[in-house]
Amino acid sequence: MTVPAPRPTLEAVAAHAGVSRATVSRVVNGAAGVRAEVTERVLASVAALGYVPNRAARSLVTRRTGAVAVVIAEPETRVFSDPFFARQLRGISRELARHDTQLLLLLSESRADQGRVGRYLSGGHVDGALMFSLHGEDPLPSMAAASGLPTVFGGRPGWEGAEEDPQLCYVDTDNRGGARLAVEHLRERGRRRVAVITGPLDMTGAQDRLAGYRDALGVTEADPALVACGDYTAEGGERAMAELLARSPGLDAVFACSDLMAFGALRTLRAAGRRVPQDVAVVGYDDLPPGAWPEPALTTVRQDVEEMGSLMARMLLRRLGVAEAEDGSGAPPASVITEARLIVRATT
Repeated sequence: MTVPAPRPTLEAVAAHAGVSRATVSRVVNGAAGVRAEVTERVLASVAALGYVPNRAARSLVTRRTGAVAVVIAEPETRVFSDPFFARQLRGISRELARHDTQLLLLLSESRADQGRVGRYLSGGHVDGALMFSLHGEDPLPSMAAASGLPTVFGGRPGWEGAEEDPQLCYVDTDNRGGARLAVEHLRERGRRRVAVITGPLDMTGAQDRLAGYRDALGVTEADPALVACGDYTAEGGERAMAELLARSPGLDAVFACSDLMAFGALRTLRAAGRRVPQDVAVVGYDDLPPGAWPEPALTTVRQDVEEMGSLMARMLLRRLGVAEAEDGSGAPPASVITEARLIVRATT
């Protein structure tokens, strides 16, 4: 049996580079105060010997794990079937990788999951957390706060006092403005009975999109016959569209608050013999990649989901002191609302 060669040590790198062990430690840990030519010599020795820093030992010194938890408050069946999550995770992963930070994915669907995830977050396993798709009175944000774990949220937080908390950071899209654009477009096309399929109304994004729908119609309360609640899935969109047709057969347009729900609505309309857009115009929200487009191609509201993931990760890394502001300023990170844009295609 071949015995593997021992792993190179800090001492071996120091001897190879002709410097002290402390100097090697400062270089591999990214500390300041080492001359450029010495840093280059140490890094050359690290490469020549194949030295790999011991993360466990490093964490004892730096109190950093080099890992970030991404917490999604949804069942795994939805996370792994909805392209929205894949795009957001891609943006997060790319940004973390740029700063040599690991991504740990934690899914939270039930109360038992919430307890398990909360214990993990408070156990010192990660340096910070990114949380999104939170519902209602989810206890995870308060668990993270109680543990002192730096956290950035995806979506506008809706719990009491959140908007007044100067330490709270989140990334969201202009959900209300995007929904307003969608419904105004339908009205400009001459549609007069515009229905809406909302997301779960215990989520702030769904609340904001419903508010944008009301804004565009100029009402404070929507006609109940024209409102159906979905769950951001295609199946939910199918069911909601069937409810709307049963309650309001004369509707001539529908704003579905996600593309997947819009795809489901299109299936129901097709099965009911309604032509799109001649009989019923349809607008979605998200702008999923072209491979997901139905026929006819969907008019939708675009939000840059991948960039939103990158912004969340960048904001957290700045809070952890791992990354600096892109403009070089030392200002603390602040919450960001990204632009929503209407993309007109064939369903209107």
